[in-house]
Amino acid sequence: MRIKIKRIDKDIPLPQYETAGSVGFDIMARETTTIEPGKIELIPGNVIIGVPEGYMLIVASRSSTPRKHGVTPPHGFGIIDHDYCGPDDEIKIQVYNFSGETATIERGTKIAQGVFVKIDKFDWEETSEINSESRGGFGSTG
Repeated sequence: MRIKIKRIDKDIPLPQYETAGSVGFDIMARETTTIEPGKIELIPGNVIIGVPEGYMLIVASRSSTPRKHGVTPPHGFGIIDHDYCGPDDEIKIQVYNFSGETATIERGTKIAQGVFVKIDKFDWEETSEINSESRGGFGSTG
């Protein structure tokens, strides 16, 4: 499947899958961004991606980002809907600086990864009971 993508800064390479087995592609910072300790900032990701209908794009931290830079997405990951692809809809990576020091993400740094996920939508069928037995709540499996 071919996906439409627009780069804001053409000097930064297109995202790519680094190995044949990679499920995520790297997203790079378009601007150098400084994040003070305990603060949240948005890092421009340099791309607008036309996510196909029936899919979502998950934007998640690269596994090395928290260790290397002391930042992580404050909500775990971001979801890019298929209709978020207008002329001003650059993907931005929201990061929280959990370290005690100022973090600087340099232009061109691989800051996040994107993963396409097939989705479906469902209709609700309201009911008064779903199952006759409960598993026991949070942490019930051990």
